[in-house]
Amino acid sequence: MSREVFRYDAPERFVAGTVGEPGQRTFFLQASSGGRVTSVALEKEQVALLAERLDALLDEVSRRSGGTAPVPTAAPRDLDDTAPLDTPIMEEFRVGTMALAWDVDTETVVVEAQARTENDEEVETEAAEVEPLSDSDEGPAVLRVRMTPAMARAFAKRAQAVVAAGRPPCPFCGLPLSPEGHICPRQNGQRPSV
Repeated sequence: MSREVFRYDAPERFVAGTVGEPGQRTFFLQASSGGRVTSVALEKEQVALLAERLDALLDEVSRRSGGTAPVPTAAPRDLDDTAPLDTPIMEEFRVGTMALAWDVDTETVVVEAQARTENDEEVETEAAEVEPLSDSDEGPAVLRVRMTPAMARAFAKRAQAVVAAGRPPCPFCGLPLSPEGHICPRQNGQRPSV
């Protein structure tokens, strides 16, 4: 069976978003263009890592080019996207491995999210060379997005805001606090005696 590849070269929209209440949220990457929408589910940590690595990749491209590459230092305001995810949200797959690349020829960022397989053990996001996929390749489904550096900065900005909009972290252990209570491992799960 051949690999299913969801390709978006210069998408109209590529965003990270959530469905659900803090503590019960499901995170998605969503690409859309020409009336076609693809949504893939992933972990909160993957969204945070993707945003962080995108910014780092763009900073490195700018540094190596001596500032000649068309990389903005911040997300352009005209690309701010605060709209909710497009509905209906139909999950194509759950993301396992992710990769980033800078295409020197087209001066674009490539994000590739591959479907989770039985061999995936932990959240992975790497900056690496991404080999072109052909639809005849065997393997798990892939979402492949090629976007401008400005769109990548806007994606990273929104993704960071989406991650930060969750439950606040515990000041002692950093784990999320919930309205139902929190057993803090730094306090050995015990409340201090008064």
